Amino acid sequence: MEFAHIPLDCGSRGPRFETERWYHRKTGRGMRILAAVVGLMFASMAQAEPARLLTFNDILILSQGLSKPRTAYGSDPLQFGELWLPKTRGLHPLIVMLHGGCWRADLPGLELQAPLSQALSDHGWAVWNLEYRRIGHHGGAYPGTFQDVASGIDAVRGLAKSNRLDINRVVFIGHSAGGHLAAWAAGRGKLSKTSVFWVKDPLLPVAVVTLAGINDLEAYHEKGPDACGGPGVIESLVDLKGRGPGAYGDTSPPHLLPLERAQLVVSGVLDPIVPPNFGESYGSKAMKAGDPVQVLTLPGVGHFELIDPRSEAWKTLFPLIDGLGGLTPKP
Repeated sequence: MEFAHIPLDCGSRGPRFETERWYHRKTGRGMRILAAVVGLMFASMAQAEPARLLTFNDILILSQGLSKPRTAYGSDPLQFGELWLPKTRGLHPLIVMLHGGCWRADLPGLELQAPLSQALSDHGWAVWNLEYRRIGHHGGAYPGTFQDVASGIDAVRGLAKSNRLDINRVVFIGHSAGGHLAAWAAGRGKLSKTSVFWVKDPLLPVAVVTLAGINDLEAYHEKGPDACGGPGVIESLVDLKGRGPGAYGDTSPPHLLPLERAQLVVSGVLDPIVPPNFGESYGSKAMKAGDPVQVLTLPGVGHFELIDPRSEAWKTLFPLIDGLGGLTPKP
């Protein structure tokens, strides 16, 4: 497999992924993935003894005491978000943050994203950290989980004026199951009018960033590890038994390609929950469909390092993500 850096082009509103310079090369092994692998920064880590990988408990400890007042976007107690605002003046670029947790009610929720939300607000971003109903919650799974995410995102328009949010500079970021939901939400403009999820004017981002995202539900259902609970979790999420194979058509991002949005697909080499081949495979499909995509596969990085803003991974990710909002990267 070959890897090559995909350049960013800086315009007046910040970097965009430069579609003119992407290419696809066909070989006997099929489509090669264009990816950016940040090796030099992690070279010493690769040669050292492997460190203990973080767990969600490490992130929960880090998140203690970090929260913002809840803002409801619906009537259910789980239909709320926490808005983190930067101290900067003027219109704020906005990140819509979607937590992971295997779409399951028995695992932690938006508190997992609190440390990263705080760090990004320190960089000048407003962050709308979104909660939503999950499998096991009343009204969760299909269609409620997807409808909550959509409603929570569209609620941004009502928050924009009073909080000086720039809805022309919105980026969706999701981790793990939240990566799937972020990519799905970025593709809502491609949904068929026959889908229960179709709305006339969804709020769409300029870019979507998936951190260890389970972006291809079918692939994860067939070949994914059992870390999220096995195939049954995917089946419950999309109501596969009730809807049949067509259930993926309006729930799995590959069916919505091209998203016609810039995509940054990030994986950790050491991730046991969403191994990097899933991100690389999805990135290849998105590139083939014509989307601007950058794929990052980070050595020495597991699953939860990608939501710990203190980790080595974020030395690479902060400048890339700040650039998407036209922000000057912090030293």
